[in-house]
Amino acid sequence: MTVTGKRVYVLGTGVSGEAAAALLNREGANVTVFDQGSEKTTESIRELRDKGVEFRFGTGDELPLAEADLVVTSPAFPLEHPWITACAKEGKELISELELGVRFWKGASLAVTGSKGKTSIVKFLSDTLNAAGISASPAGNYGIPLCTLCLAEKPVQYAVVEVSSFQMEHTNTFAPEAAILLNVQADHLNRHHTMEAYRDLKLRMFSAMRPGAIALLPEGLSDGGAIPQGVETWRFASSAEVHVPGEGHAGYETGRIVLCDPSGNRREVSTAGSWFDNPVFGVSASAAVAVLAHLGLTDAQIAHGLESFQPLPHRMQWIGRSETGVDFVDDSKATSLTAMMAAIRMVSAKKEAQKSGGKQIILIAGGQLKEPDVNCAKEMLENFVKKVYLIGCCAKQMEDAWSSVVPCEDCGCMEKAVEKAVAEASAGDTILLSPGTASFDQFTGYRERGERFVKVVRAVTHPAGVSFLKDGE
Repeated sequence: MTVTGKRVYVLGTGVSGEAAAALLNREGANVTVFDQGSEKTTESIRELRDKGVEFRFGTGDELPLAEADLVVTSPAFPLEHPWITACAKEGKELISELELGVRFWKGASLAVTGSKGKTSIVKFLSDTLNAAGISASPAGNYGIPLCTLCLAEKPVQYAVVEVSSFQMEHTNTFAPEAAILLNVQADHLNRHHTMEAYRDLKLRMFSAMRPGAIALLPEGLSDGGAIPQGVETWRFASSAEVHVPGEGHAGYETGRIVLCDPSGNRREVSTAGSWFDNPVFGVSASAAVAVLAHLGLTDAQIAHGLESFQPLPHRMQWIGRSETGVDFVDDSKATSLTAMMAAIRMVSAKKEAQKSGGKQIILIAGGQLKEPDVNCAKEMLENFVKKVYLIGCCAKQMEDAWSSVVPCEDCGCMEKAVEKAVAEASAGDTILLSPGTASFDQFTGYRERGERFVKVVRAVTHPAGVSFLKDGE
């Protein structure tokens, strides 16, 4: 791709917009960045301006598209945005920041998409490759924009790209050496409107892959013809049993991941003692293990990656245990009911492995619902949860729906929920923050919500004379 001397518009001044502008500027394009917000000056914007990039803030719905040779959009702009529809009407080439990065990236790439669990798998792949002496970096929706990775003086061998449905709206030539679709669950329907449209965007990630690459999907999910001929297809599941002859299969079973390639050759890697040794993340990890094996890593290198993996904050993060024997887990990243139920499954599986008796999960949930129907969680709550302490604007809706199967208490805020949960918890219980909702009714995001949980836990336990044991102590 050549952009030298061309006039290129970049839509949005966020991280991806600035990354696109920097790459285009290096490649000799005349770059103008448009932003509908008020004027802002950051160090990165000042540096780009010094290099000749123009910024226009407070722009209305009209773009002077007659002057543009190419338009690059950030993921923040939905298909219905006036700038996006104008590009289509005027016949202007419109691509995502990811697509721009793809066209200039000279290294290899791996891709991970799905509704939940993407970031952890991207981190696991990147960490394990680096530990094996193969340079890799997270990129895309987690890590750094692919355009920024293109600017590195010493590029890595692999970009491990977290791909969102937003990015795929304007990405067409992405051809990773390996790609994983972890799951498709109800999410972002306010933008994509239907599950079919959302699923198709996820599947689009496979469409430009080349023969010899490997594509991994959960067992039972049709690819709808999205995977090109010559691409090796694998399925992953919570069983080592192969259901589709001629395809690769990756299966998680307690304590191990079993791989069976299309020729019937089998490999086994232990997950014992790792963060992935549970029925939720273990299945996703099996897909990543298949990718690492495809890239030539040994069983020992993969096992080391599993054993040493440390999750990012707010993703089933064990915070500590009180002297009274109560565990605290921060899963603030669980912004959907599906993610909340997965968290309950993980904790309950651990309790079962420890042969703990009775219900020992105390759940803190609630916030800003992304789904209209909360009844889907009732069976899981009835079977595994001792009590639910509710916060946020949907607390009453959850209480009305769930109180017939599990005791619920509307606490309103995090402070009150933690205080009551700690006061009523018994030895062996786990107090789990897994809200099942967005956080914007009370917090700036899931990170602040998780940090508040940890802060309140420490504040509540210390004054009571309880020694709080942090991870590793």
